[in-house]
Amino acid sequence: MTSPTIPLNNGIAIPQVGFGTFQVKAEETQRTVEDALEAGYRHIDTAAGYYNEAGVGAAVRACGLPRDEVFVTTKLRNGDQGYEQALRAFEDSRRALGLDVVDLYLIHWPVPSKDLYVETWRAFEKLLADGAVRAIGVSNFLPEHLERLLRETDVVPAVNQVEVHPTFQQRATQDASTQHGVAVEAYSPLGQGKDLQADAVTSVAERLGVTTGQVALRWHVQAGRIVIPKSVTPERIRSNLDLFSFDLTDEDVAAIDALDSEERIGADPATAAFTQMR
Repeated sequence: MTSPTIPLNNGIAIPQVGFGTFQVKAEETQRTVEDALEAGYRHIDTAAGYYNEAGVGAAVRACGLPRDEVFVTTKLRNGDQGYEQALRAFEDSRRALGLDVVDLYLIHWPVPSKDLYVETWRAFEKLLADGAVRAIGVSNFLPEHLERLLRETDVVPAVNQVEVHPTFQQRATQDASTQHGVAVEAYSPLGQGKDLQADAVTSVAERLGVTTGQVALRWHVQAGRIVIPKSVTPERIRSNLDLFSFDLTDEDVAAIDALDSEERIGADPATAAFTQMR
């Protein structure tokens, strides 16, 4: 069981369902990622700020799969924004991962109070031109941050990884991304526990004989989003990838769409202070 891929705007294929490693402890990362790769995941998402890149890289090297069959994403820590700082930080991440090439490199947060994300993006463009990364993108960028990058730099981000789940859908950010050919990648895709307790989710799960988590993840997949669920439980790791044997009806999708609210789990990218974020 593996995920289908979707093409990014530079032609690189990314597995639509990836495995997230946020809050996976460093000492548990290699085992957990190996479990995910054994289950069929071929896309692993980490970040310098998760402090588990070494475990991700160790699992990728130990799994026995050809390197070009595993898509690895990492992200720049906020304290390393700026042109020269970003280039140095990338080399730190590459060494930690033990990989020659990173498949996708993201600016983790815009941190507008520091106003370094445009300068940082130019460093990312250099990494792409040099072949150190296969694709570059952003995370937590709101429409105004995207628009500024598009005005002042040359490479359109391949991905915008943002918080999206049934009760927080960020439609304006999704629309601003997709209209420029930027793929939307959902983190915290299952949202708060109450997302999975809504009748719109539980009734579909009962009818189809699947879990509520599978219903929410299938909702993302049918919308065309990339999604990166995280678990350290082998059974749940497997079920979160088992999304392609059932379909939601238009009515199911509309009912889940109607759960949207203003309830964000993470920080607001417009106001998050530099010292608050990794």
